[in-house]
Amino acid sequence: YFAITGSVVYGLLLSTKILDAIAHRPVSFALHQDLAAIGLGLGGVHAVLLGLDATVPFSLGDMLVPFVAPYRPLWVGVGQLTLYLVAVVLASFYLRRRIGQRTWRLLHYLTFLSFAGATAHGILSGSDSGTAWAWWSYVGATALVVFLTGYRIVNGITASRERASRNASGSLSAPRPLPATAPLDLRAPTRT
Repeated sequence: YFAITGSVVYGLLLSTKILDAIAHRPVSFALHQDLAAIGLGLGGVHAVLLGLDATVPFSLGDMLVPFVAPYRPLWVGVGQLTLYLVAVVLASFYLRRRIGQRTWRLLHYLTFLSFAGATAHGILSGSDSGTAWAWWSYVGATALVVFLTGYRIVNGITASRERASRNASGSLSAPRPLPATAPLDLRAPTRT
């Protein structure tokens, strides 16, 4: 959960360009991608460990097929679908040149759904969800993702308005030149 959350947070920090002052963009992008891969790998380890747990026996099919688990099938299924979404988003990193920037970006919106799914899965099917540390981990992660998402949306709207204003007036930074048809007469007008 923390690796998936870290990847989502890091992606939001990348998209808002907050990290650009701290780290080089290629390094930041690689770390974002690595966190997603670590999250996917740890999700797989989580599933295997459930298969080894004698308390609630999970078969291989229970681990792979959503909504058939013997324990809280709805919320375990949400966790399984979340893991599959993370796999799709992670694959998009490697297929970015083939699928294009627009498709890659659209697939990346699935990260919000995967984060929500991982949070719901953890809260509603996790055995530690009732503990203070787990509860505050979910609350803190959700608050951070919601804040950064709101920050990104506000920045996007502001940047869009600035671009529209620049396009409408030519440029905000430089005044428009006067037409060169006649010399400018700055003398006070005379009465006739």
